[in-house]
Amino acid sequence: MTSATMVIGVDAGATTTRCVVATLDGEVVGRGEAGGANRNSSGGEVSATLGVALDAALGPIDRAGVRLGVLGAAGSSGAGREAFRTAATRAWHKAGLTGEVVTATDLEVAFAAGTCEPDGVLLLSGTGALSARFEGGVLRQRCDGYGWLLGDEGSAVWIGVRALRAVLAALDGRGEPTVLADAAHAHFGVSPASREDIAQAFVAAGFATAPAALGRLAPAVSIAAGNGDPVAARICADAASRLLHTFDSVQPPPGATVVLAGSVLLSPGPVAEAVRAGLRERTAAEPRPARDGAGGAAALAVGRLTGAPVPPVVHARLTSAHEADRG
Repeated sequence: MTSATMVIGVDAGATTTRCVVATLDGEVVGRGEAGGANRNSSGGEVSATLGVALDAALGPIDRAGVRLGVLGAAGSSGAGREAFRTAATRAWHKAGLTGEVVTATDLEVAFAAGTCEPDGVLLLSGTGALSARFEGGVLRQRCDGYGWLLGDEGSAVWIGVRALRAVLAALDGRGEPTVLADAAHAHFGVSPASREDIAQAFVAAGFATAPAALGRLAPAVSIAAGNGDPVAARICADAASRLLHTFDSVQPPPGATVVLAGSVLLSPGPVAEAVRAGLRERTAAEPRPARDGAGGAAALAVGRLTGAPVPPVVHARLTSAHEADRG
């Protein structure tokens, strides 16, 4: 059992919730995962999902040693702020934690996962998509991040929805043939039948799927684009163009530090390649990856508890631990 002073960081995404428990010098002593915790697109009860991740990370750790936690989530800004605060507080106390609990947005957590600097721009494309400019650690301007129905242009869900639209258009004659039909068959388990039956089966499967899960089609679109499918290539090119426009819209200063987050931008593929190239042209620097949002949340917790900037070595321990575990 660990008895040192500890913090907790939680990154509650639309598809996965990750939690880390760490000491103030950046040693990760516990890690847990659960399903998505975005009230807009994940389904389920947010506090219960947070509780699963907290319990998995804490295990036999002495909860009295946890002095502070930063819990960040997609969908927790604006109208969702108080709802997430309530859910996080409930989960925190149910887990037997008595330290201070602080809630944050996924923007703050993702930016902190990529850099310990207070100024820069976050560009995120995973289940959702947005850009945010920070000054002095404070969010000054953001663009998009409005959810799968109203925005998130260039996100995995945006790509997945457009792939399904392209498949339906190919089936009813409005669009050109595409290998994305094979990907949709495999993804939804639709058996061969008449074109009309297949189209209706895809429609039924699409509406029966949680919106966040539609993003799981995005990797197949990347593969198809890489293999020369023109429909998939256009979807990927459009996604990259929209993401770069989102970046430009937050008015980044010349040479701004850029942090990339989300599966679309952190996985190899035509969207990530085009976005990185566009960012290099704009900033003359390589963007930084934010791979462990829970580690970023833990870094925010360390900074808040100590009242001092997080040393780069501590930040590196917190945000690279997940990659080391996976590697």
